[in-house]
Amino acid sequence: MGIQSEQQAPNGSVGTADDIKHSDSRCQRLGDGGEGDSQDGQTSEYSIPCLPEDIWGHIHSLMPMEAAARAACLSHAFLSSWRRYPTLILCSQKFKAGSGSLRCKINNILKNHSGIGLKILWLDLLDESSCFPYIDGWLKVAVTPGIEELNLRLPEKHNFPCSVLSAGVGNSIRSLLLASCAFRPTAELGPFRSLTILRLCSVCITGDELECLLSNSLALKHLHLTECNEIISLKIPSVLQQLSLLLVDGCFPMQIIENKAPSISSFTLSRVLPKLELGKALQMMKYLQLNFGNSVRYARAVLPSTMPNLETIYLSSTYEVNTPMLPSKFVNLKHLSIQIASSTLPPSYAYSSLLSFLDASPSLETWCLQLPQADTGHELVGSSSHLRQLPVRRHNRLKIMEIEGFNCTKSLVELTCSIVKSAVSLACLKLYTLRYGKSPCCWDGFCIPYGKSEVEEASRAAAAIRRYIEDKVAPTTKLTIMEPCPRCIATAMDDGLA
Repeated sequence: MGIQSEQQAPNGSVGTADDIKHSDSRCQRLGDGGEGDSQDGQTSEYSIPCLPEDIWGHIHSLMPMEAAARAACLSHAFLSSWRRYPTLILCSQKFKAGSGSLRCKINNILKNHSGIGLKILWLDLLDESSCFPYIDGWLKVAVTPGIEELNLRLPEKHNFPCSVLSAGVGNSIRSLLLASCAFRPTAELGPFRSLTILRLCSVCITGDELECLLSNSLALKHLHLTECNEIISLKIPSVLQQLSLLLVDGCFPMQIIENKAPSISSFTLSRVLPKLELGKALQMMKYLQLNFGNSVRYARAVLPSTMPNLETIYLSSTYEVNTPMLPSKFVNLKHLSIQIASSTLPPSYAYSSLLSFLDASPSLETWCLQLPQADTGHELVGSSSHLRQLPVRRHNRLKIMEIEGFNCTKSLVELTCSIVKSAVSLACLKLYTLRYGKSPCCWDGFCIPYGKSEVEEASRAAAAIRRYIEDKVAPTTKLTIMEPCPRCIATAMDDGLA
């Protein structure tokens, strides 16, 4: 008996899971493949070695999906193993070329696959609203007990059929990614005993619905939430003893994150700053990434006392004010990355205030500072500039310092000079004056097309490095200056064309 899940198609016909088993004969048999290569109406036959079925199945499983589908058209041995092929990647971009509609191709791929043995399913139909009536039927055929990874990008506002995750699927699925759909899990779904990774992107789900799902996913280790704008309160239950990674990005209505899971050691928070009640996880936190305005100042003022065991911090900010000098310390911090992505910092901002991080981090080993190349409104170094002598405290651990977007701002030159003097263990100082940071300006005789103002600014920055910094670098420190080459200067374009 076929699976009956009726939905009204745009032309008035009814699309069901049976459509997959009895699709239009005009559709090609396996996506891009036909019934087999033929000549004058006669199907070609190929001589193949006689091998056990499990050997053929293993060979088949190692092929890319398109090659595996075509092999199944040519060989009964491969056709049998195709019915248990472990990975199906059904993305609209993969099927743009060739004849036949996307619906026909997906229908036929699933028609010739039993669903048994399927471990990984990727279904990307984000921009394919014409497939809307058939999605539930496809999922009911493909998502069977034994599947381990499910990645779905569905047309907007599609209601994901939670019933496909019942009937034993929850016992095997390890990774679930849902994007651009509505997901309304209930307690009736039962436990997800193997689920370790959950990613929800632009998914309509409330905080209560998510909490219900989390309470039934005791093995969960990674939780990613991106632009899930129905979540006002994120509550992570204490039963998630293995949860180690939490990412929240752009969930703008979110007002509070209340965590009771004890083992979160990696936390990323982007474009939103709700009230944080992280509980015991504060002591476990090793990796933190923050991406919002004034995150640099926030990190220096708040984190040493709340997350004392941090080892790695990534900060990205579009707006900043001076970083305060405080007595609190990042005792265990080893790696620090700061990105300031705006060239409209207030005139009062001083890059030299970032020395607060070096002073507070006695274990710091690597520091990467990414800045906008053009920095307007700040005092620049010149031929008669007098640099301030900033307080220098000996630092014994810093080995690598990188500054991308190095420019002629006076406070940035002062910061660099102070680091060079204080970091006695510094082995590598890399100063990149060009827009693309670590990418070489010349590669295989080709220069990236820079504008004239960029090249001129980078050349001035390189001159400032040689005038104010180079002679202060210890002989044991390798200094790398990334600057425009003669070809970059000669081929620089007008700014409107770069």
